[in-house]
Amino acid sequence: MEIFISPHTVVQILIPLPKWVTEEIEKDPDLAYTDQWGRRNYEYLSLGCDTLPVLKGRTPVQCYADFMRAFRDNFKHLLGDTIVEIQVGMGPAGELRYPSYPEANGTWKFPGIGAFQCFDKYMLSSLKAAAEAAGKPEWGSTGPTDAGHYNNWPEDTPFFKKEGGGWNTPYGEFFLTWYSQMLLDHGERILSSATSIFDGAGVKISVKVAGIHWHYGTRSHAPELTAGYYNTRYRDGYLPIAQMLARHGAVFNFTCIEMRDHEQPQDALCAPEKLVKQVALATGAAQVPLAGENALPRYDEYAHEQILQASSLNVDGSPVDREMCAFTYLRMNPSLFHPDNWRRFVAFVKKMKEGKGARRCWEEVEREAEQFVHVTQPFIQEAAVALMH
Repeated sequence: MEIFISPHTVVQILIPLPKWVTEEIEKDPDLAYTDQWGRRNYEYLSLGCDTLPVLKGRTPVQCYADFMRAFRDNFKHLLGDTIVEIQVGMGPAGELRYPSYPEANGTWKFPGIGAFQCFDKYMLSSLKAAAEAAGKPEWGSTGPTDAGHYNNWPEDTPFFKKEGGGWNTPYGEFFLTWYSQMLLDHGERILSSATSIFDGAGVKISVKVAGIHWHYGTRSHAPELTAGYYNTRYRDGYLPIAQMLARHGAVFNFTCIEMRDHEQPQDALCAPEKLVKQVALATGAAQVPLAGENALPRYDEYAHEQILQASSLNVDGSPVDREMCAFTYLRMNPSLFHPDNWRRFVAFVKKMKEGKGARRCWEEVEREAEQFVHVTQPFIQEAAVALMH
């Protein structure tokens, strides 16, 4: 198993859309994702204009491809050696999803259900065409307007409530199928470009999928639906994503691997363990590699043990010899290099490296790790100081 450590600085780094793209959005605000109240989101361009020449005569997908091609040409001497995997951004925070739960300016707060992002003219044009093709033109004028606000809970809304909710009606099925398919189609387009551009470069291509575990225990799974994952109590929304990635030989990268159900707010019916299990089964069925990462900064053995358990993919229905292909540990900061945290982390990495076949106890592994901790102490102290500046 490959283990990556991701750095985290005290100041949050925001990488916005290029200035020349925001200038085009100023000319045509509908290039940005839009909610039903007209609020625009500038984290990523609307999927509705994926194939339209709205960026100075080029489509967004063509621009994404040009960027990937430039990256390949400038870093070709590092590909396959120093750079062994390229995670292709598919949306906000690099994840394949809609920006349905924006934290900026306090718009959304955990565990709100989020909001649909399909009210720009390009998305509405696609919805209109889909409704006409389905013989229901009356369904194509707008997205759901009874799905509540960003910080509502499912039962607060007519659309997401468990009894008689619009999500579980013919209209709801039509809308959610279209909404999620737009996301899948976007993934197909970007991956088609990525796999073509990096073919033969010796790198894996991976895609990050968000771990939306809150309200997972409800029937509608509202936060997943607004993010574009058509996953409900009656429908598997992760298998189509896994199958799409499998068609392009990409890695399915998933988060919240360190979480346990009981650690999260139970009134919000959070279930990260059940969600990870569902994703493990979906990726197993699609025969696509699964990689993971933790969502929160954790340095305790309890979290490490959960990561080990989740990465072993010991779930009913999964192949016995299967495990996660890689794990990214978040985050590299001064806390990680605290003596006790570092000692636990070294033992954790050693255990991860040994894989699911190892059956040794933590104490034995930690004793072996002591020597490494002692040898690396001067470097660790130096790293901790550096990260504080």
